[in-house]
Amino acid sequence: MSLKQYLSILLIACVSPFMQAQEGIPTYSDYLSDNLYLLHPSMAGASTVSKLRLTARQQWFDVDDAPNLQTVSFNGRAGEKVGIGGIFFNDSNGYFSQSGVYATFAYHLLMGRNYVDLNQLSFGMSVGVIQGRLDETTFDLTDFDPVVAGIQQSDSYLNVDFGMSYNFMDFSAHATVKNAIPVKRDIFSENFEPNNQRRYIVSLAYAISPLYSEWSFEPSAMFQATDQTGEATVDLNAKAYRKFDWGKLWGGLSYRRSLDGAEFTPNGETVEIQKLQYITPFLGVNYDKFLFGYTYSYQNNSVVLSNGGFHQLSLGYNFGSGREPYDCNCPAVN
Repeated sequence: MSLKQYLSILLIACVSPFMQAQEGIPTYSDYLSDNLYLLHPSMAGASTVSKLRLTARQQWFDVDDAPNLQTVSFNGRAGEKVGIGGIFFNDSNGYFSQSGVYATFAYHLLMGRNYVDLNQLSFGMSVGVIQGRLDETTFDLTDFDPVVAGIQQSDSYLNVDFGMSYNFMDFSAHATVKNAIPVKRDIFSENFEPNNQRRYIVSLAYAISPLYSEWSFEPSAMFQATDQTGEATVDLNAKAYRKFDWGKLWGGLSYRRSLDGAEFTPNGETVEIQKLQYITPFLGVNYDKFLFGYTYSYQNNSVVLSNGGFHQLSLGYNFGSGREPYDCNCPAVN
């Protein structure tokens, strides 16, 4: 096997988890920092307060043009049963970058007999307009590749996410279909990018609060699968909260593993399979109406593009008069 072939396989093995950046907002670990709305449109307005969130994520500080992502999101209630939200994001990954805006409508049904015990079924849909850009200005045109134009190409398209959530006391479940509409972009050859970017996401969580304790714990799991390629990953998370007079301190650990793998050769003779693995510790604080969170992800694989981790900062502000909190330990809603 030639050096060029080996490097190509190595690049695919390391970068394949980030190819989802071409399908809209990348699916990372934002939801662990009180930002479930980025994943599930049905969570727009589900909380008793309105939420403004800003995130900035940078991968591999020691790699030029490494993937990075910035998001600004807002969601809140617009009436008794209607939730609204909006997301702006900017995502860069090497020569490819994209930015876009989503608008969300959600509808919340109270299934219980009162407004104190949480029993809420929610439906949501987000419509997004995304502009993708491919910078070919530094490409070598002497290869006479007909696909390469040597310019910065751009293309805009529309897509839709929809899903549902069920919050019952300390339990929550969410299911979302992202990028539901098939899209063909002119800046990519159909041989390189399929028009089906559909992704399915299911997440579950349960909050545990010991009696007469300021501590609470929230184990959760998330499963996501890509329709076109059949790729799938699962997250197993453990999160802890500690209440204080001034607010709340929280943190935890997440483990993400791919259910399929990428082939690579360590010596040019044998072929091995490597499955993507992330270990992600995170820490944050809610002080009055403000939120600050930090997330670090480490790729725990033998073959990686860089040993540098992925860093993310989250800032938030809760505002609005707020509804009466539910009588439950439900951090995503109260």
